[in-house]
Amino acid sequence: MKKKKVILISVLSAIGAIILIIGITFLSIYISLDRKLKADTLPEVTAEAIAAPDKIHFLDTNKSDAFLLESNGHFAMVDAGEDSDNPRGFPALEIEGYEEKILEYLKQHAADENGKVHLDFVLGTHAHSDHIGGFDTIILDPDVTIDRAYLKVYDSSIIEDREIIEWDNQEVYDQMVSALNTRNVPIISDISEEPFMLGNFTITILNTKDPPTDKKIGENDRSLGVLIEKNGTRVFLAGDIDNNSGDEDVLGPIIGKVDLLKVGHHSHPSSSSFKFIKNLSPKICVITNQHDYLFREILIRYEMICHPIYLTPNKEKGILAVIGDNGDIKCYGNI
Repeated sequence: MKKKKVILISVLSAIGAIILIIGITFLSIYISLDRKLKADTLPEVTAEAIAAPDKIHFLDTNKSDAFLLESNGHFAMVDAGEDSDNPRGFPALEIEGYEEKILEYLKQHAADENGKVHLDFVLGTHAHSDHIGGFDTIILDPDVTIDRAYLKVYDSSIIEDREIIEWDNQEVYDQMVSALNTRNVPIISDISEEPFMLGNFTITILNTKDPPTDKKIGENDRSLGVLIEKNGTRVFLAGDIDNNSGDEDVLGPIIGKVDLLKVGHHSHPSSSSFKFIKNLSPKICVITNQHDYLFREILIRYEMICHPIYLTPNKEKGILAVIGDNGDIKCYGNI
């Protein structure tokens, strides 16, 4: 009996030691990540970087998404940040909008000599205000012309009751569609996953079909993702794609390895399964969220695989990723 007790105590001690080692390892990663995200800096954007033909502008719109794609004189927008509208007067939606700042940025960086902005396309990843809220302002501006828009039809009948009651999905979708119709911009709702060109970029839109389920879903389950490729360099903008309906499990192997990842859903735990991160194995990660609102358990997963990790808000004030000809990506801050 004594021998059995000794063996049991030894086994428990060994298990305890293993747990302690794992705990210390994760704590050290957590501390390292926290220090890293506070310490990481990017070089100030240079005239040479601005003049580069192929780049992605990750705009600082706080905890929302807005990206300007630029390649060989062609421009497009993926998402357009949070807006100032609050059509149903929800206290939670009395927040700062970025539509005017985005429009000003477009006119500074995408306008021709006459001050006119031409976008080959705009794409709304999904009908949440922190992604498409600013589009109606941009679309309706007389100095902006758009060839086409990619936007799924918003179907409230399949969306969770909480979003219907508390959020303004329908309103921001209707505003964007109304603006597109007013400006006679064709809307592509049955979206193909066939690649197409934007300058030197090959663009592939993914997650175009709704998840096959009888249950109501969140609008994030319907989020589009955008793969951008040039000479073997690969960037994936994950929108708010999550894994609640298994989207990441399906998409991970299809996307494969990428050089830069715009982290899904602002680092929210419903996105960024470890399997998905491992499939993509990004070298650079960009998160559209403030430091104090990051989800630590997700960041630990990224820290194991991705270096560096940058935030669009805070000190970086937006990020410019210049896509070179030889597979290199150079990132600059304070755009």
